[in-house]
Amino acid sequence: MKVPFFSVIIPTYNRSGFLKIAVESILHQSFEDFELIIVDDGSTDNTEKIIEDFTKRYPLNTVRYFYQQNRGPASARNKEIKESKGEYICFLDSDDRFRHHKLEITYSYIKKYSDYKIFHTEEIWYRNGKLLPQKKYHKKPQGIVFKYALRLCCISISTACIHKSIFEDIGKFDENMPVCEDYDFWLRVTSKYPVKLIPEYLTIKEGGHPDQQSKKYPALDKYRIYAIKKLLENNTLDEEKRNLAIEELKKKCNIYIKGALKRGKNEEVKFYRELMEKFNLCKRL
Repeated sequence: MKVPFFSVIIPTYNRSGFLKIAVESILHQSFEDFELIIVDDGSTDNTEKIIEDFTKRYPLNTVRYFYQQNRGPASARNKEIKESKGEYICFLDSDDRFRHHKLEITYSYIKKYSDYKIFHTEEIWYRNGKLLPQKKYHKKPQGIVFKYALRLCCISISTACIHKSIFEDIGKFDENMPVCEDYDFWLRVTSKYPVKLIPEYLTIKEGGHPDQQSKKYPALDKYRIYAIKKLLENNTLDEEKRNLAIEELKKKCNIYIKGALKRGKNEEVKFYRELMEKFNLCKRL
């Protein structure tokens, strides 16, 4: 059987209303050399019925569906990566969608810039159905982007396309992280690889709905600190990147400690002060 060039992967959980739009945006692409893999992370809505409708209309090697008990987005993506057959993997969250020429344009950039293994694109944002203006600090970077990845998740997962060999080198998503698993992943990736930006708006993101994973875990810096700490403890960074990581850890710990003090979370204050002392960062608050 012919190996597809792209594996497009969609993890989903109780998103049947959005999922149909996401799937159709893939199946109607102008570039046809792809497979679509959907992992249903324990949905209790009519997700399976929606996917059955698609699999009846498209060959089984085009749309592949897997169900698992709810384990979170990291586990769902890891399952999809394991099952994928394509040379490149494109990510799409189930509440986002691709524009019609997304895969075709991405393919042309891969062929033109063969030294790169990681590509991402510009994106259009909607929140509660309204167009959301992007701020200056959301500008998409390219090249060696590790310092930008430390500050915030500068590569949107639904815009990204990655050569499959990357996962063999740096590993998959951390299943211990219920949120910010993409932040952790991009830290590990960008610490070793350059990134190519495709300067076209090829992904449309929908936000603002109440079931977003980030809304279930408001203290996101807690997980970002965990990701930086893990990266530092692995001792894989060169001196420049290690210094950048330590400086960002300091900033995020100080912010978190201030919030914990206001909430009277003394054990958390103690933990993050000790973490800062470990890296000689402590600033008494």
